[in-house]
Amino acid sequence: MWDLINVLALAFLGSIIALVGGVVFLLKKSWSNFLSAYSVPFAAGVMITVALLSLLPEAMELGGEKSLLVILFAFLFSYLFENFFCDLHHHQHECRHHHQSKNSAVLVIVGDSIHNFIDGLAIAATYLVNPGLGLITTLSTFLHEVPHEIGDFGILLKAGYSRKKVLMINFFSACTTFLGASFVIVTHNEKSIAVMIAIAAGMFLYLGASDFLPQIHEEKISKNKALLALSLGVLAMLLTIFLIPHEH
Repeated sequence: MWDLINVLALAFLGSIIALVGGVVFLLKKSWSNFLSAYSVPFAAGVMITVALLSLLPEAMELGGEKSLLVILFAFLFSYLFENFFCDLHHHQHECRHHHQSKNSAVLVIVGDSIHNFIDGLAIAATYLVNPGLGLITTLSTFLHEVPHEIGDFGILLKAGYSRKKVLMINFFSACTTFLGASFVIVTHNEKSIAVMIAIAAGMFLYLGASDFLPQIHEEKISKNKALLALSLGVLAMLLTIFLIPHEH
């Protein structure tokens, strides 16, 4: 019972509170422009560091070398899903070029819900291995969800949704994180935990290296500032991993 309560609390931190990025977008556009520009490279550093130094080693320890195959498939599936079905992640600049129709906005909502569900799987799976690792995963989820939410709000507003409706849509989409976390708590076993952590590692690596990093050059900041934000993301997670005990 306590595992469920703790996992749901972490899911709340990783998803619902991250809606602050979208709320900032609605209230103060200039703030959201600044937040989006610098949070993209920062989130890239966060996700790549967590994937390589926390999720991948845990997946290997639990599932052995087979976990590398799962990570590869998760990486490739993320690419195929995002390019042929709907985006798993969005950024504010995309609002000006893509997803202008209601139909495209629906695909955005579906992609977001799937992405948030998998975030819930990752948070719960890592928590069950070690609460410290679960907290690290939650923090990385929170940090990469902020630019995500800013992009979502902009896309849906451009598609003609009212501000109230956009807020409600993103709230219910974020709630799928709770579904993913609850699913793990109810159905987990050691083998499934290893697979889910490997999937999370593959997705985090894909989003950080193949989604966030390429977006950096499109943000209106200098290369030096982008590199600084990226480095701060890496250092922040290195410090977090060092300070929070999460030995298997």
